[in-house]
Amino acid sequence: MELKNLYREIVNEHNLYPAHKGEMEGATLELNGVNPSCGDDITLQLKIDDNDMVTDGMFYGSGCAVSQASTDMMLDLIIGKSRKEALEYIFRFMGMVRSTATAEEIESLEESASLEDIAHMPARVKCATLGWKTLKKMLGEGEG
Repeated sequence: MELKNLYREIVNEHNLYPAHKGEMEGATLELNGVNPSCGDDITLQLKIDDNDMVTDGMFYGSGCAVSQASTDMMLDLIIGKSRKEALEYIFRFMGMVRSTATAEEIESLEESASLEDIAHMPARVKCATLGWKTLKKMLGEGEG
């Protein structure tokens, strides 16, 4: 199977069968993120424990396949990680979509690396980064 087709399938799978879509009870943090240029609108919810570990995460809302899949893949990546590690993944993902990340940084993004070609589609970058920018703002690190 061609690599681009595999990546397309990964995005499609996360869009059609997201593991983390729904509302969470008892979220520690919750923040809405909107992409006004295309109407993507998500609310990200996290549970962070006393040791600053992300113990669970969910999102709800609507948007294009790219925004939904990207947010779901992001949650796969950060659940079980510390706040500091989550911020590092945000940095790597943003570097990937800006074409400044190293091959190692991209590889560390696991399935989220399937969005690497988004860097060549400027209109879709905002879709792919919505969940990540919302997470960054949620964790107190600004807009992105």
